[in-house]
Amino acid sequence: MSVKKTIAEQAHELYAPGVPFRIPIADESLFFLLEGAATRYPQVVALDYFGQTITYRQVLDQTLRAAQALLDAGVERGDVVAVVLPNCPQAFVAFYACQRIGAVAAQHNPLAPANELALQIKRHGGKVAIAWEKSVAKLPTGSNTGLKTIFSVDISAYMPAQKRLLLKMPVEAARKQRNALRAPVPAHVKSWDMAVRDASPITPSYPHAKVDDVAVILHTGGTNGVPKSVPLTHKNIGTNVDQCMFWVFKLHEGAETFFSLLPYFHAFGLTFFLCAGVKKAGTQVVLPKFDVDLALEAHRRRNVTFFVGVPPMFERIAQGALETGTDISSIRYSVSGAMPLSEKVAHLWESVSHGTIIEGYGLSETSPVISGSPMEKSRRLGTLGLPFPSTEVRLVDLDDPSKDVPDGTPGEIIVRGPQVFSGYLGAPEETANAFTEDGWFRTGDIAYNDEGYLFLTDRKKELILSGGFNVYPSQVEGVLREMPGVKDVAVVGMPGKDQEEIVTAALVLEEGAQQLTLEQIREWSMEKLSHYALPKQIEFISEMPRNQLGKVLRRVVREQLVEPASRAWESASQKVTELAGEVGDAVLEVLPTAEKGQGSERPAPTSHTDNVEKNDDAEKKNVEEN
Repeated sequence: MSVKKTIAEQAHELYAPGVPFRIPIADESLFFLLEGAATRYPQVVALDYFGQTITYRQVLDQTLRAAQALLDAGVERGDVVAVVLPNCPQAFVAFYACQRIGAVAAQHNPLAPANELALQIKRHGGKVAIAWEKSVAKLPTGSNTGLKTIFSVDISAYMPAQKRLLLKMPVEAARKQRNALRAPVPAHVKSWDMAVRDASPITPSYPHAKVDDVAVILHTGGTNGVPKSVPLTHKNIGTNVDQCMFWVFKLHEGAETFFSLLPYFHAFGLTFFLCAGVKKAGTQVVLPKFDVDLALEAHRRRNVTFFVGVPPMFERIAQGALETGTDISSIRYSVSGAMPLSEKVAHLWESVSHGTIIEGYGLSETSPVISGSPMEKSRRLGTLGLPFPSTEVRLVDLDDPSKDVPDGTPGEIIVRGPQVFSGYLGAPEETANAFTEDGWFRTGDIAYNDEGYLFLTDRKKELILSGGFNVYPSQVEGVLREMPGVKDVAVVGMPGKDQEEIVTAALVLEEGAQQLTLEQIREWSMEKLSHYALPKQIEFISEMPRNQLGKVLRRVVREQLVEPASRAWESASQKVTELAGEVGDAVLEVLPTAEKGQGSERPAPTSHTDNVEKNDDAEKKNVEEN
């Protein structure tokens, strides 16, 4: 009698040639990633910031000075440093300075509202903050905040001299651009740039962090909207870096150029750019925000070879390249994550770049990558890919995580591996809920297995109960998104009778498209969806709320539909494609920004509800017949 293979064992048979099933576990501080790159490739450009270049040797020197600056500020091993910066050379240096002395780099979104920053800082208890000048005013102050020292960062300081000179021009345009980049800071706030410049390099004898020490704290709200802080150790991140680099084994050490466009405060950007890019001693083209024109300009200056991003980035850069005649064929390999990659976008990207794009999947809690498609033309689009080396994955019953579901049946993804965190900061109840009794992390994502490939169906907490059956929102969205005239869609469950939910589609129409009716929506979907999954209600909205990586915020959509007059729609500037919209100058076009709960009101959604309810018996009969 043959023993059934695990998902990981099935997946291993489909690995690209040379990718191992098991890898060595990281055994040293993340700082050694930088030290190793600087030792092997001292003259290789580490960072390209608007054309200003910094070699690995120079970055290491600044890092050692920055480490001493932190010590001079009273930071000790295990202390938390709040890093509140967009992508820039100072953010890179600050991160590695923390790793050198064993401090914890708590990565914060510099555009987060003040109350969010205050809660995060209170949770981790950081005593020192390194913040963009325009974020300083939002940091908590006072005797009970915990912050003892605040360093400010001028993100224009590392720009080429010519661009900095333009900012000083006594004209209105330059003044406006300068004000978008910089801001006055209180007298008690110290200059980080000056502190690093004036510090001596840290003594080599100062002890390094241990591999099980916490290296980073990331912040996530999760699908239930409960804010949580995720501590990750040097082992967690270091091992995931190695897993990623084994996976994309075709990259050459000391010879690649990365697009460093995803934010460092997100796990995806942190692991790939702050760490994996350094592991490969690659050159990173750094921009503080994503902007198609800036990205293409940077690519023309220094040809990018490896791109990690999210689907909206790939689509916009590919379209921009076509419109401007920019050759992006040097980008041989790309990884997309954070949200599903459609076949349409994948084919567009590969037709323009002539390279290969694959998908990766993970969460902040898993450092972040759990699985990915093989770096081969034979990879399967539209999947979460195959479990990574040294990563165990199971699909379990939604109500009983001790029971595995059969292959082909949707189940919750649970995972175990060296990249998985050990628990949320200061949240024992949330931690207990996140793990099974035998130590598997519950992702909350639902997928089915097909010969080792994971196919995402939905988030567990976003399932809709309709007619006694589970409706997967992403499945319905995928069908509606293909309908002519539909630009974007989110499917949510609205309150109904007897704890039932009404399947509701919130639609953004293409410009100039004719208004759609519920009957048209249902007729379009009839052949592709089960009867119980057909929308029973539609709403028309002008803008889809998304998080900073472009994911549709179904929870926010539902809140807006329940109480349309009580909240403002989130600004589109919160999308990843407008990540640091406050950052702008003659080179950086300024985008409008809005903090949560602020900004102009959006039009309330227009409701189109038809009486399509049937009695439960008839509904279930139709389902069974289908």
